Amino acid sequence: MALADSARGLPNGGGVSPAAGSGAAGSGAAAASGWSSFPEIVELNVGGQVYVTRRCTVVSVRDSLLWRMFSQQQPSELPRDSKGRFFLDRDGFLFRYILDYLRDLQLVLPEHFPERSRLQREAEYFQLPDLARRLAQARAAAARPAALHRDGSLCAEESPPQPLLGYLEAEPLEGGGGGGASASAPSPTASRSPSGGPLLTPSQSLDGAGGRRSGYITIGYRGSYTIGREAQADAKFRRVARITVCGKTALAKEVFGETLNESRDPDRPPERYTARYYLKFNFLEQAFDRLSEAGFRMAACSSTGTCAFGPEQGGPAEDKIWTSYTEYVFCRD
Repeated sequence: MALADSARGLPNGGGVSPAAGSGAAGSGAAAASGWSSFPEIVELNVGGQVYVTRRCTVVSVRDSLLWRMFSQQQPSELPRDSKGRFFLDRDGFLFRYILDYLRDLQLVLPEHFPERSRLQREAEYFQLPDLARRLAQARAAAARPAALHRDGSLCAEESPPQPLLGYLEAEPLEGGGGGGASASAPSPTASRSPSGGPLLTPSQSLDGAGGRRSGYITIGYRGSYTIGREAQADAKFRRVARITVCGKTALAKEVFGETLNESRDPDRPPERYTARYYLKFNFLEQAFDRLSEAGFRMAACSSTGTCAFGPEQGGPAEDKIWTSYTEYVFCRD
């Protein structure tokens, strides 16, 4: 695949460093021999996420970590998982953007992408300086103060913010043209923007500058336990396997931060709702503590349960297996 590598603009095939003097041919042949031991299609296990790509893709950036792994080392020197895939102990969700960058050396991220700082850290780990520099510039641009247009959209603030009369506060009436109306009366457009959509109030703004957001978060879990012939003396409880999180994306990320697993619903905009997040830990009390520290209080809870006899589930005939699903609703005013 020397032709494919050269077509990508990689010097000397992308993986062979230029040899000096009369030993160039021998040195290049040795490197080519090492390259030939890698398959053309490479399977990667990155933090539990499986990726399949071409070898020329992972070595497309010279002097990067992946370039050294797949051009300067032998396959036997690299760690593998139980199925023989090359293993990397990094964030499997964010690696998709690393791989996209390696394909065409372009940085294209989804709108409302909240993981720029973490992706920059991954770029630095994989030793991709150009990608890390672009992400740093994007973060700096996003950190500039933002102002709300009169229609509720966000824009970079290039001039001192003007009061949003008629939208975020009551619009005072001028002179005597108010027809006797009180000066404190709200404008008829106080709850809607000129485009007809609902208007963002300070507590609903994307950066939360006006205060903490109000809203609801629902915590759910499924559990089971087995009761044998001796009833409670033989009760066998199974630990909670997964705690699910439902609610607005921005609220969930604010409360649970790095402990939130977003792999089942990536790239969800902050003002959208999701029911597919779950937590990286399985202690309900830990989730409750985080919600309490964030100012949430429990508003309601509900639970359902079913019972099955042991033989139906492959267990002893005398056992009864109870399965339950429980939800807790938390709110913050």
